[in-house]
Formats: sequence, structure tokens, C-alpha cells
Amino acid sequence: MARGLTNGQIAGELFMSPATVKTHVNRMMAKLGVHDRAQLVVLGYETGLVRPGRP
Repeated sequence: MARGLTNGQIAGELFMSPATVKTHVNRMMAKLGVHDRAQLVVLGYETGLVRPGRP
């Protein structure tokens, strides 16, 4: 998500269905209390889970 990939693109890289990716994204947003993918990415950067330049 931090690289701007769609659910379909993420699914292709992780060898799962786009529906499974969507489910995981929605569950992460619910558990972390964010309202959209952008907030999820920002939270990833703020917590150090995602670093600039990291694939």
C-alpha cells in the first residue's frame, strides 16, 4: 500500500486473491482505528513499520 499498489497488484505479489487483500486491509483499518488507506500508510511511516525507500 505504501507504494501505491492496488489490491489486485498486492494480491499478485503475495499470491492471494484481491478479495483476501481487501479483507486484510479492512481489518487492519478497523483494528488500528483509521478511516482510509492513506491514514494506514501514514501510521506505518509514523511507527517505523514502513521506511522511505523500503520495497
